[in-house]
Amino acid sequence: MQKNLLNVIFGSLSVLILALILSSCNQQVVIDENLSIPQDGWDFNQKAAFEVDITDTVGLYAFYINIRQQETYRYSNLYIFLHTTFPNGTLTHDTIECVLARDDGRWLGKSSGSLISNQILLNPSLRFPIMGKYHFEIEQAMRERWLQGIEDIGIRIEKQN
Repeated sequence: MQKNLLNVIFGSLSVLILALILSSCNQQVVIDENLSIPQDGWDFNQKAAFEVDITDTVGLYAFYINIRQQETYRYSNLYIFLHTTFPNGTLTHDTIECVLARDDGRWLGKSSGSLISNQILLNPSLRFPIMGKYHFEIEQAMRERWLQGIEDIGIRIEKQN
């Protein structure tokens, strides 16, 4: 009797583990790239540039901004300009507020020592209209010449299945 119960439990756990593995395969990372910001600060003229080749214009993509900041970063948010150049040369410009802290001042994201990492979801179901190379540029828009406390900035794009 105990052996049958153990087989049922083991079988159920195996099915659960398999389901978790298969559900984690629902996204395919197209790009997950970060660029380091210089130690002396992020100059408002400095743009972080990323390029991605899109071959599927039917599928949906999740688009994230990656931010790694110091615990001593003096703001609860980060404003950025996102410039996108489409494969046909069309340009778009967006102003985005990335919220980094709760109203009570506690940081959002994952903490590791004195660094906090955030992945800000901009669009959970983005469809790219044109096949080809997309060029993204991110610049800080905090009205400071040299923004202190941001360590890395990046993008992550996942294809949704």
